[in-house]
Amino acid sequence: MRHRVTAAALAALTAAAGLTLAGPGAAQAAPAGHTFHVDCSAGPQGADGSRQHPWTTLAEANAHTYGPGDRLLLKRGATCTGTLAPRGEGSARAPFTIADYGGGPARARIDGAGAHDAVLLANTQYVHLGALEIINAADPGSERNGVRLLLTDYGVARGFDISGLYIHDVRGGDYKTVSGSSALHIAVEGTAKASWYDGLDIGNNLIEDVDREGIYFKSTFSKRDLVGEQQDPDVYPGEWTPSTGIRIHHNTLKSLAGDGMKLDTTSGARVDHNRVDGFQLRSPSANAGIWTFNTDDTTVEYNEVSGGGNTHDGMSFDADGASQNTVFQYNYSHDNKGGFLLICPYSGAKTLGTVARYNVSRDDGARLIQNCWGPILGTQIYNNTFRNTTQIPGYLVQDDAGSPGTTQHELAIRNNVFVSEGTGGYAFKNPTPGLAFDHNAFHGIDMTRPNPGGITADPKLRDDFRLGAGSPALAAGAVVADNGGKDYFGNRLRPGAPNIGAYAGPGVR
Repeated sequence: MRHRVTAAALAALTAAAGLTLAGPGAAQAAPAGHTFHVDCSAGPQGADGSRQHPWTTLAEANAHTYGPGDRLLLKRGATCTGTLAPRGEGSARAPFTIADYGGGPARARIDGAGAHDAVLLANTQYVHLGALEIINAADPGSERNGVRLLLTDYGVARGFDISGLYIHDVRGGDYKTVSGSSALHIAVEGTAKASWYDGLDIGNNLIEDVDREGIYFKSTFSKRDLVGEQQDPDVYPGEWTPSTGIRIHHNTLKSLAGDGMKLDTTSGARVDHNRVDGFQLRSPSANAGIWTFNTDDTTVEYNEVSGGGNTHDGMSFDADGASQNTVFQYNYSHDNKGGFLLICPYSGAKTLGTVARYNVSRDDGARLIQNCWGPILGTQIYNNTFRNTTQIPGYLVQDDAGSPGTTQHELAIRNNVFVSEGTGGYAFKNPTPGLAFDHNAFHGIDMTRPNPGGITADPKLRDDFRLGAGSPALAAGAVVADNGGKDYFGNRLRPGAPNIGAYAGPGVR
């Protein structure tokens, strides 16, 4: 009897044997690549990159050109000094991986020792970098980075994954440039060929004790009308070419001299589930927790930001110049000396379509919302809850005067809960005609501006930001279209009049 072997059975047999089927449309196995080892504590005799005879310096690792599927592994418990700057690139099916090997509790460490970069990934793509400890503390005050991604007249670079790093003690100066100083610096330079990142995942990293930036983006290909004169066209001359497919998530950033995270020249970026604890601590310049500049369609959600160190900005969130359609939602902001939200064009720039909704703020100080001079258009701040007990802001809204552009503010502030359990505060500074309130709850505050549909009775706000049973804020808000579909707590928003504040559920007994 003849047995027919089906195509599926043949495929299973060849897969089990480690073979592939050639032919039209057949899937090809990803390149296996090679594995190279670095142990900077080992002796140099016979070093060839094998596990038995690892390379013993970063210079040896940098001298090799890597390809798809290759792995460069650094020994746990050993410290390598200088700059890791590997050449080559991976592929979509087989990225080039940089990680660790060996046992023991101590990580593999790279100490930049004052170099401009401890790790430099330049003009490459499809790279996965993870699991390492990175420091760069020597010669403090000079421009330097922990990890820098750099494109120079490269075109599009895809497929980056930066995860599981511990970056700390990066002691740079107060430089806010395309080249440094940051724990994680994502830069595009050059003028001849527009370059950008498409697919960059930055997740589950711990960053602490850094001067000056936590995570920072900058590109020389960022010129467009929206940015006005806010940046020098001689320094940033290229037409706006945004990086895409950017996600920054589940990172923890602590003790930062300057900004927590700054997005610049990106489109469609998502920043979520991060913890920023302590920023604007050692920089004389203006800084914020998480902010955007010259970006489109950024979503900032499910983050916790606290510890803004002073009032030179010092807010949790900022939609800065040329930020278009930025959404801040489902975030927790607390104990920031500067406040909650900054909206800041100036110098001919515009800030368009900012939305802040279903966030909660506790004891943010100085001012809760600040508007710089310049056109601030299409802004909606709704269904947020602000509670102040120990920090009583000087201003509810601070509108900066000094330019005719101030009169172009368009801000609708509705359905928010503002509760002050102290005395004083919550005044208005230079409020402009475009600033409109309706259906807000003001308790413990003297509201001096019209607030149609609003309430002043106790909203029965609980410590967890939910509303107690019988709250006058229940079902007392105005309907808002395209409201995101859920509240701060994940409750689904139902048709009809919403609650005032960030909680959409029933009153809690």
